[in-house]
Amino acid sequence: MVALASAALFGASTPLAKMLLNDVDPWLLAGLLYAAAGIGLACFSGVRRVLGGGARAEASLRGRQWAWLLAAIVVGGVIAPVLLMMGLRLTPAAGAALLLNLEGVLTGLLAWFIFKENFDRRIALGMAAITAGALVLSWQGPSSLGGALGPLAIAAGCLGWAVDNNLTRKVSLTDPVQIALLKGCSAGTVNVLIALAGGAPWPPPRALVGAAVVGLTGYGVSLVLFVIVLRQLGTARTAAYFSLAPFFGAAVAVLGLGEPVTIQLLVAAGCMAIGAGLHLSEHHEHQHPHEPVVHEHRHTHDEHHGHDHVEADLGGEPHSHAHTHPPGRHQHPHFPDAHHRHGH
Repeated sequence: MVALASAALFGASTPLAKMLLNDVDPWLLAGLLYAAAGIGLACFSGVRRVLGGGARAEASLRGRQWAWLLAAIVVGGVIAPVLLMMGLRLTPAAGAALLLNLEGVLTGLLAWFIFKENFDRRIALGMAAITAGALVLSWQGPSSLGGALGPLAIAAGCLGWAVDNNLTRKVSLTDPVQIALLKGCSAGTVNVLIALAGGAPWPPPRALVGAAVVGLTGYGVSLVLFVIVLRQLGTARTAAYFSLAPFFGAAVAVLGLGEPVTIQLLVAAGCMAIGAGLHLSEHHEHQHPHEPVVHEHRHTHDEHHGHDHVEADLGGEPHSHAHTHPPGRHQHPHFPDAHHRHGH
């Protein structure tokens, strides 16, 4: 359900952001949405720190994790949006919409074949069905993509976000609010400065408020939920659920903006329902080993966390501290989360 909520928030942000384009330059709007997410989450983080107390519930970024996050921000927060803007200038809208569906596919392919995340036939078929639904939803009839440079730039942007998604998994055991606010503030600042340097006018107050609300919910909260799902389901499965976002966006357009219900929307909904059903009904169980590992993340004392504590670690659950997993072997249903990244 967390994955569906993340996709729904991001999907709903698309038609709402489209309304803001009447008053805001597209490049500037992209920056404002990211910046609103970062600033809003920074305020939430500050309040949480003041009202908190006791043991830390989330792990902080440490050591090499900063390098992984920096790479994700550069590739997915700075480079990929610029490539998308370049491509959109040279590519018709229908072709661009089709090409943007490459993100989920590329994310899954990288997770499976580069980062060695396990998958089975049901998961692959589920992703194929969701992708087919996204293609149906975005199809607007035959159109020329218009030259090679535009489509290649959009495809490169999608590849950048796919790399971003897989790199973000490397830090998904740390505080998702911290990850999202750093991404938002960094990417937002860069894109806003680029837009203003390019001559984009500052938008009216009403548009700024709208961008703040859409950015915080559709980019900030959605990204926090996305990171939480990454740690639970792995990259490919999370990307598949997130590919449902176009359907949620279309639903908001129908219910909130009065757009018509079409055969195209119904067929896409059917494809996506089949894909989501295949993922939700997954049952992956076999005897598997656990290699010894020391790491830190938010946890409760379940079958994988039977460790002892020192006094400084106490303070209620869930909590976060460095802990050791001894070697072992057992059998139970599982996903490719942080404790189940074994071979098959």
